Amino acid sequence: MIRQIRGTVLSIEREGVVVEVAGGIGLFVRVPLPEAITLDAETTLFTHLAVKQDGLELCGFPDPADLAFFELLLQVSGVGPKTALSILKRAPREALENAIAKRDIPYLTRVVGLGKKAAEKLAVELSEKMSGNDGDNGTDAEVFDMLVALGYTEREARKALTGVSADVLGTDARFKAALSSNTR
Repeated sequence: MIRQIRGTVLSIEREGVVVEVAGGIGLFVRVPLPEAITLDAETTLFTHLAVKQDGLELCGFPDPADLAFFELLLQVSGVGPKTALSILKRAPREALENAIAKRDIPYLTRVVGLGKKAAEKLAVELSEKMSGNDGDNGTDAEVFDMLVALGYTEREARKALTGVSADVLGTDARFKAALSSNTR
């Protein structure tokens, strides 16, 4: 199994990046946020190799904790690599872990965009495996509602929240940061 790759980023695509590894081989790696990776820069990605009926798929993460969370999501029946990547694309891992640990279904449905049944299934199957970080995901749900009230689409609101650092705390601060993220 390929667990890590290091190389130069040759291109950034909609669903991932192409990384040149030893011998001039370019590997396509699906990543949750391709725009967070720098073109023509050396990068290290911690990877998961998914074996599918129609071939192999390499998913990568700059942070090994994101890889561990991704692999935890894959343990939920019905969650495949594309769904797990989509979940990680819509909200920071720390907020997701916290929401799952607290079984915060409204956060998982509104901010992450899961259906109610899928959110409940995720929370039930993984809540005991989460440590329950101190981040306040209820704040993000409130900020999400405020952005939608201002006219953001649900997708734009999710994208704006994704751009807010986990270090920014409090409803007002997270709301201002989401507004200034210019993701509309």
